[in-house]
Amino acid sequence: MRAASQKKAVVLSSGGIDSSVAMAIAKDKGYSIYSITFDYGQRHSCEIEAARRVAESLKVKKHLVFPVNLRSFGGSALTSDKAVPKGRSTEEIFYGIPETYVPARNTIFLSIALGWAETLGIRDIFIGVTAVDYSGYPDCRPEYISAFEILMNLATKAGVEGDEFKIHAPLLNLHKAEIVHEGTRLGMDLGLTHSCYDPGENGRPCGLCDSCLLRQKGFMEAGIKDPAETAREI
Repeated sequence: MRAASQKKAVVLSSGGIDSSVAMAIAKDKGYSIYSITFDYGQRHSCEIEAARRVAESLKVKKHLVFPVNLRSFGGSALTSDKAVPKGRSTEEIFYGIPETYVPARNTIFLSIALGWAETLGIRDIFIGVTAVDYSGYPDCRPEYISAFEILMNLATKAGVEGDEFKIHAPLLNLHKAEIVHEGTRLGMDLGLTHSCYDPGENGRPCGLCDSCLLRQKGFMEAGIKDPAETAREI
């Protein structure tokens, strides 16, 4: 068991609420944070800037922006010119896999994070996936997280030598409202985060994509005013 003062974690950070709260949880547990954000050819850079803000706010040890161009093969409304679904009902959002699914995204991201973690001598990786209020992505399910953890320890020098890796998915069974409450409890400034899949040129959220609607639902059910909305009103 590593001493508390030596605890370190790699945290995947998209700049959204879920990954930011997962990072705040890791910090609250005493981990020194190494955050990694992916510049993967997504539709906009707003989320990368949000991830930088969050990293600065939480005083991470290092924040790495890693380029990996998933736009080169497309396949998603987030990495191509496909239209982002807008104005869908809650039932539609929770049914099926939407056009915003990016093929193998979490597998690619976790693999790169794993490589960085092994290089740094870190064995704990945090990811902010949730299998409750989400858009049906297959790489956000508990079965996937469990399977990837097995893979990590089969595919690495550290793992086969018995210094095993652990994936922490602290939000996996939480509703968005519970995630909002947890971030608020930890003193996280959720106004620093960005959720929209298709923001305008000025970075203003569209308010109609699945991610915007899930964010609105989460704050509404939590009974908390979205601080990002408050900032835009000033």
